[in-house]
Amino acid sequence: CTTPIGVPKTQRSSILHLESRLLTSDARDTSPGRLEFPDGFCYDRPPRGLPTLTRPHQETGVENEMQAMALAVVLILIVIGSVVLTVGGFWWFQPLASNWSSIDVLMVITIVVTGVAFIAVNLFIAYVVFRYRSQKGRQALFQPDDHKLEKTLIIITTVGIVVLLAPGLFFYARYISPPPSSQVVEVLAQQWLWSYRYPGQDGLLGHADPKLISGGNPFGIDTQDPASRDDIIIQGKELHLPAGRPVIMQIRAVDVLHSFYVPEFRIKMDAVPGIVTKAWFTPEKTGEFQVLCAELCGVGHFSMLSKVMVDSEGDFEKWLEQQPTVAQTMGLLEEAR
Repeated sequence: CTTPIGVPKTQRSSILHLESRLLTSDARDTSPGRLEFPDGFCYDRPPRGLPTLTRPHQETGVENEMQAMALAVVLILIVIGSVVLTVGGFWWFQPLASNWSSIDVLMVITIVVTGVAFIAVNLFIAYVVFRYRSQKGRQALFQPDDHKLEKTLIIITTVGIVVLLAPGLFFYARYISPPPSSQVVEVLAQQWLWSYRYPGQDGLLGHADPKLISGGNPFGIDTQDPASRDDIIIQGKELHLPAGRPVIMQIRAVDVLHSFYVPEFRIKMDAVPGIVTKAWFTPEKTGEFQVLCAELCGVGHFSMLSKVMVDSEGDFEKWLEQQPTVAQTMGLLEEAR
């Protein structure tokens, strides 16, 4: 093996050192070939027992063209597919059945703003990948900063964030201000069951304490509180609500995190052990809907379902009168013992 002509002695000595290391290796490849090094040196024929090394493959102009075109086409197809799936409504909201149409407006604003950004960024990348693909004789230009471009991007980003957040502030102001004449319903979440409590004729929910929770008293109701005796408990059955009347849901959890979610009402609120969370809405369509648990709560999470029956005002009052009160339920339990 010989080094190329014109190599300085210092570099030639480093090659000889590398050659001596290769000779002591466990390589068994004895096929002839050319041994090349990253610094450009090469051997006409490697010593016996050395692996044959070649330079990394360098793409040709045709390969660069094909790769750039393929990536650009893939990005364009992703954009087209996303637009078709969104505009076609393949995954869209359930029909609205409450007063929260503003939720749909917020979602549409979010989809439009983020969608425009998604389309613009991906099409720009597709254009750049193909327009500035590697070509013979073309040299890349390094530009460390561009103040004009940076200011433009900051302004565009700021406008996008404002458009996304500002409408939500108006919605949130309504969300935390329920009407004073709302129907109050307490929701109790536990693995893997939904239960509900309505106030009685006094219109007040009695005091409840988690320390009092038992099999016969799932809400932990303080039976010594006079306001609790006429409360109505619905355990593991459907939730009934009056159409056209605002409803405040006071949501509690017994064991782990749950989340009360009815897609048609556009309402979702976490149930957290130890605290009471609230959400309000006005059912506007009579019919049957489904309560889902939107928080992974254990192996039975998939089965934590309940029905919501939205009745006319008269039907709701008639149904409510037929339900036993806490005093009657506790009395029935004592008789059964």
